[in-house]
Order: sequence, then structure tokens, then C-alpha cells
Amino acid sequence: MTLNRNDFTPGSPLHKELAELAGEENVLTAPEDLIPYGFDGTAAMKQKAICVVLPTSSKAVAGVVAFAASRNIPVVTRGSGTGLSGGSIPVEGGIVLCLVNLNQIIEVDPANLTMLCECGVITKAIDDAAAPHGLFYPPDPGSMKISTIGGNVANNSGGLRGLKYGVTRDYVMGLEVVLPNGEVAWLGSKCVKDVAGYSLKDLFVGSEGTLGIITKVLLKLVPRPKARRTLLASFDSMSAAAGTVSAIIENKIIPCTLEFLDKKTCACVEDYAQVGLPTEAEAVVLMETDGHPAVVEEEAEAMAEIAKEKGAISVEQATDEAHATRLATARRSAFSALARIRPTTILEDVTVPRSRLVEIVEYVEEVAKKHNLDIATFGHFGDGNVHPTILTDETDHEEMERVEMALSDIFDKTIELEGTITGEHGVGLAKKPFLPRQFSDASYPLLRQVKSAIDPAGLLNPGKIFELDGESE
Repeated sequence: MTLNRNDFTPGSPLHKELAELAGEENVLTAPEDLIPYGFDGTAAMKQKAICVVLPTSSKAVAGVVAFAASRNIPVVTRGSGTGLSGGSIPVEGGIVLCLVNLNQIIEVDPANLTMLCECGVITKAIDDAAAPHGLFYPPDPGSMKISTIGGNVANNSGGLRGLKYGVTRDYVMGLEVVLPNGEVAWLGSKCVKDVAGYSLKDLFVGSEGTLGIITKVLLKLVPRPKARRTLLASFDSMSAAAGTVSAIIENKIIPCTLEFLDKKTCACVEDYAQVGLPTEAEAVVLMETDGHPAVVEEEAEAMAEIAKEKGAISVEQATDEAHATRLATARRSAFSALARIRPTTILEDVTVPRSRLVEIVEYVEEVAKKHNLDIATFGHFGDGNVHPTILTDETDHEEMERVEMALSDIFDKTIELEGTITGEHGVGLAKKPFLPRQFSDASYPLLRQVKSAIDPAGLLNPGKIFELDGESE
């Protein structure tokens, strides 16, 4: 029997038991309280929640999961709700388990270069806490000021510094995970070398809440860079911009940031942020190098020269920290700037080998013309991660049909170019129909086998990434 909101009303047996586990004030059932939990950052996706639980400890999380498992109730885990794949959208008859109250940094360990924190800690707060110790947490998703580390781990989030420093997975040394039956497992350790058994922690990183619920994370930290230089180069073609990126890496320079904005994005960002971007350029590349001061100066000069050799219209070097921050903020504000243009903004996420960047960007332009859509493109040129951003209106059903056809075309082209349909946002609901196109061999059934082995009842975030065998796709 499918549960509804009435089954969780105050005074009901289910509500009483949840209140005992998590606290009366942490169980939400009033319709007006549930509204914010019916959607996440994904455009055109929503589902009414019937009950939201906000536990304050790992023990309470385990208790709620065991409670749900004993009654065959689905559980969808949620952090700040910034996801862009529909991964934290509620499911019918299920509980939303929001973990923002597990927000304590438990330990900073400079001797071992680690930090232990609860899953609800805001991403930027982790780097802020590391800084006084001369340490650095590099992963920096665009939502770092509001997204939680648990959500970052669950989606294996990336960010602007991915080229040099990698993504979230590269900094996870250990996890506390609540399994589908409510049992708790610790995976990993502070040891730099640890090959005891399967690397189970890596199985849960990027699992999008479908295998277990991450409650604590042990993170690797690195020494904080002593210097940083930021440059902005503008080009009259996307191919010249991409050629610059390739040449920089061919010259054995690995900057911490190599970002790009197309002309449409650049104009929107400048109108929004007023930072002096060259709106006449077809492409703008943000370059940033960090590390030892002498190396930083050398690399900054080399990148500027390479950009000029590849035909840059202009190369601007940040004059001070404030200027550098303004330039970086311009890139980080791309989504916000574009979101002002139309009622609905669909921020997509595909990745191709760097050598195919120009092909995918030019193809996106072709798709926009083919389907008569307004599409801007920006992203992480350094690691091949492109964000085609469709400006549309979800209430216009005819236009949304064209949007779906455009996305299908883009995903097919991405796979043709030996790319992946998602580089950092995850699969969730939004990309579930397209996953079999990429996993076209025995790897797709293998995903289901892993899910079935760990969560045989299919209660954790059901219907996300794929359906279990026997359920409709």
C-alpha cells in the first residue's frame, strides 16, 4: 500500500515513532513546511513530499532508515537541494531524509592532513576551516557556498579546480555510511596506503544516495598554495580558445583553472556582474595558476604568451587579489546571470576528451539552430567538461519538446565523441533515460547487480540512475 501525507499526521503511529527517533520538531508533515522539499536545483522537476525528517545525529539517521526498511518505505536523502539531476526529488509514498542538521566539523588533523566532518557541513566551510592550519580543500563546485559535503560526495562533484586538483572522490579517505537496513559501516581510514579488501568507500562516492546514506566524511587536505595568478584571455573564435588550452597542457603546464565562456554567456555575465568582461569576443578563457611564487610567475607568463601566439585578442592579468576574485566570480556567476533571461534555465553537463572540445561546442550551436532554441555554453575547458545551458520556459510544452530533442542530440554526439553524459552533476532522474546509450555493454546490468546486492528491496532513492530489474524504465 502506498502511504500518503495522512499516514504521517501528528498523533499517528508512524509520526510518533519518527518523533521518538529524530525529535518532534524534526518531523515535518504540514503542507506549507513540505513545499521546499518537493524540488531541487533541477529545472522542470518536482514531486510533493509527504514527510520530511531532519535528524541531528548519525544514530537518528540509522534509526529512521531501519524504521523505513521494516515498513518497506522508500527513503530519499537530501542536503541543501542544489542538485542538478533530480537526485533529491521525493518519490511517491516515501520519506525525505534531510541531513543539513548534521553540520559539525569533528576534527582537523594537521599531522595527517585530514578533516573529519558530518555530511551536512557546507563545502566552503571545509576549506575555511582548513585555512588557519595552512591547509586547503580544493574541490570547488559552483554551489560551494551552499552545497553540503555529503551531497558532493554522493554526486562526486567537480568544480573549477578539477584540472589540477581532481574531483571530490580524490579527497575522500573514509566514510560513515548507513546501509539500507539501518546498519552503520565505516569504510576507509587515515592511512595513505590502505588496500584491505575491496575499496568500498569508492563504491559509495557518486552513488547518488542509491546504495547508502553518507553521514560522516574523512577528507584529505593538501598544503595551501603560497601564490596565485589569474589571467583572462579573449578570442575571436572558440577554436582559437580551445587551441590555447591544448597548447598550455602540451607545454606541461597544469593550471588549477582553465574555464571558458561563450559570447552569449559573457554578455549575460557582464550585464549581471559588471566586471569588465570583453563582450565583443566569441570566447573568453579564465586561466589561473597556483603554487610556489616563482613557479606561478613563470607559468602565468608562459600562459599569456601561448594565448597571444594562438591569436588572443587580449590577455588581461589580474592586478591584485581583489581583481582576481572579481574575474573568478564572473565565471562562477554564469548560471545566475543566464537564469535572468528566461523563466527556466536548464544547465546541462557533458564531458568530452579535450581534443574534441571544439566539436562539441560547435555542435551545440548547430543544435540550437536546428531546434530553434536559445543555448549558451560555458564550462571547464581544462578537463573537457561543457555546460550547454538552455534558456527556455517549462510552461511552453511545444518548446520543451524541442528542448528534449536537443538534449538527446547533444548526448548522442557526446557519446560519439567518446565522452560521458555527465561529468559532475550525476544521473539522477534527468539523465536516466540516456544512461543505457553510454553503458551499452555488460556494464549497465552490472550497475543493477550492485544496487540489488546492497539494497535488494530498492528503498534508497528508488528510480534514480536506473530502475531495478522488473521495473519499467
